[in-house]
Amino acid sequence: MFLTQIVICAKSLNGENSFLFSPLLHKSLSMSMKILLTSFDVWKTHHQSNSSDDLLSHVSQITSLPYSLKFVRKLPVDYEKAPEFVIHHINEFQPDVIICCGMAETRHKLTVESNAIAGNVRLNTKINLGSIVKDLPYTEISHNAGKFVCEALYYSVLKHLDDFHPQRQCLFLHIPLLTEKNHDIIISDFLSILHRVGNR
Repeated sequence: MFLTQIVICAKSLNGENSFLFSPLLHKSLSMSMKILLTSFDVWKTHHQSNSSDDLLSHVSQITSLPYSLKFVRKLPVDYEKAPEFVIHHINEFQPDVIICCGMAETRHKLTVESNAIAGNVRLNTKINLGSIVKDLPYTEISHNAGKFVCEALYYSVLKHLDDFHPQRQCLFLHIPLLTEKNHDIIISDFLSILHRVGNR
């Protein structure tokens, strides 16, 4: 299937920070699953890149995926701005599924987060994770989204969907550091997850 990639450097809502916005547009958008994918920018001085964005950079170059994909990349690692950006694009793009990605330096596998917690409230993804990760060699389910901006974003998106778009679903994936050894298998597992989510 033919897809056209457009890359736009967009400004944040307050005009201060920039992030990379890259939609993939299918010829017949009305017939394809709409999926919004997000990644984070670096936040520590020793980071040369963020593995979540490295992953989406690779996926954004694949032109044969049978979905309408919109990439919101290099989100600021900020508790308020990251959810604000993503919710803005959810309302604008109206995706069927949102897949948020973040980097987990200390993990060795691709991890799919089952829930996000804020205070005493836990929100769970509505996606059946067992079927999503079944037989994937380098992926496992996690029940700890990290207590950082990743979890704050996941919680905010799940709450927004519960309140305003209950028919839509969200998934958060933590991406380990990508190396020559794990790069291909991580990409393969991620694409399998994307296909399983997109073909439900």
